[in-house]
Amino acid sequence: MAALPLRIIVGLGNPGPEHQVTRHNAGFWFVDLLARRHGGDFRDYRKFSGETAKINIDSHEIVLLKPTTYMNRSGLSIRQLSDFYKISAKDILVAHDELDLPVGGVRLKQGGGHGGHNGLRDTIAHIGEEFWRIRLGIGHPGNKAEVIDYVLTRAPRGEEDLILEAVGTAVDSIPLLLDQGAERAMTRLHSRVGKV
Repeated sequence: MAALPLRIIVGLGNPGPEHQVTRHNAGFWFVDLLARRHGGDFRDYRKFSGETAKINIDSHEIVLLKPTTYMNRSGLSIRQLSDFYKISAKDILVAHDELDLPVGGVRLKQGGGHGGHNGLRDTIAHIGEEFWRIRLGIGHPGNKAEVIDYVLTRAPRGEEDLILEAVGTAVDSIPLLLDQGAERAMTRLHSRVGKV
């Protein structure tokens, strides 16, 4: 499969120190680690409603984005940045927390619905469904009524370690994704099973 020409990588989360360590911010953890690994420094840009950093991975220039709009308005920020650089949805990767994967699971996919995730819902409303997703498993509380509290609180230490490990594995897969394509990256990621 051909290399994937990603131009923008987005992490979904909520701004502010009170949200920094919550499960819902796994997408932010992902782009923060990418920036640290590849020498990027985030700066706040009002015109993009978010913080951006530029990195270079094996000669691929990529813009990282952390929307500061709060989760349910993430799509606005993504559209502002993609419009500015004239980048289509299929060249965008969005990393987000995923209730429907076990804690520490990680999956790569292109397209699809939002699955009840408000950040994805707003992103789809702004740029369509064609973007790529890194789904970072946080598990499910077991009761739909508990989901909001669950995603907006910090995971127990053991679970948080598994999520961080998944984030690291996902970051490790990006050079492979860029150079050898989605199939190779999926093979590496999907052979890894999250467990509590």
